[in-house]
Amino acid sequence: MKRYLILFLVFSMTLSQQALGWGRKGHDAIAYIAECNLTKKAKKNIAKYLHYSIVYYSSWMDDYRHTPQYKQTSEWHMAAVDENLNYTEAVRSPQGDVVCELENAIAKLKNYKQLDDSTVAVNLKYIIHLTGDMHCPAHIFYPGKKIWYDIKENGKTYTYHSTWDTGIIENTHKWSYTEFQQQLDRYSKQEKKRISDGTPREWFHETAVDCQHIYDMAPEGSDLGNDFMNKAQPLADSQILKAGYRLARILNELFN
Repeated sequence: MKRYLILFLVFSMTLSQQALGWGRKGHDAIAYIAECNLTKKAKKNIAKYLHYSIVYYSSWMDDYRHTPQYKQTSEWHMAAVDENLNYTEAVRSPQGDVVCELENAIAKLKNYKQLDDSTVAVNLKYIIHLTGDMHCPAHIFYPGKKIWYDIKENGKTYTYHSTWDTGIIENTHKWSYTEFQQQLDRYSKQEKKRISDGTPREWFHETAVDCQHIYDMAPEGSDLGNDFMNKAQPLADSQILKAGYRLARILNELFN
C-alpha cells in the first residue's frame, strides 16, 4: 500500500506540471476518424446535445481544465498501471484519472435520456477527449519508471511528454486532421470491430504494453532528430487510429 501512496504523490506532482494529451491536431484526428465511423442514428442523437461536430470539442477538456468550474478535471488526463501493466483499483488516483473518469462518463450516458442536456453534453466532451488521452503513449505512469524529463528536438529543449503530444505529429506527416482520417482509416468492418473490441481498461493495458519501450527510445537528455521521428511515427499513427475506432464504438453503443 505504501508503494501505491508514493505512486499517487508522483502522479499528482507530474500532473501539476500541466501534462496534456495529444495536441489539438492529434485530438482532432481521433475525433474525425470516430465521426466518420458513427452510425447516422448516433450522429443525429449526439447532434441534439452538441452544437457542432465532435471534432469541435476534441480539445475542450484541455481548454477548460484551468477554469474554476472544471479545475478538478486537470488530473484526469493520465493514469497508472501496476507491475503487470494493468489498471486496477489499487493504482487508481484518488483525484480521478483518465480510465476511471472515462468509465464514469460512459456509465452516466448509458441512461442519457434521463439526464438534463448540459449533463449529457459535458460527459460527451469528457468521452471525446479522454478516449484520445488514454491512447497517448506518454500518458501512462509505470512503476519505478521516470517518465517526466527533458530531451532536445533538433537542438531545442522540450519535455519528452510533449514530443508524443505534438512533436512527432508535427514533424512527420504534416497532415491536416482530415488527411489523418483519409490516410489511416482504411480497415475493413471486421478489422475495425476487432480493434474496437474490449473495455477501456483492456485498451489501457494494451497501450501500456505497446508503449512501454518509448522511454528506451529516448533517454533523458537525448537530442531527437528525423531518425527518431521516423521510428516513432508508426506508433503514434497506430494509437490515433485505435483511439478513433474505439471512440466511435463507445458513441455508437451509447447513442445508436
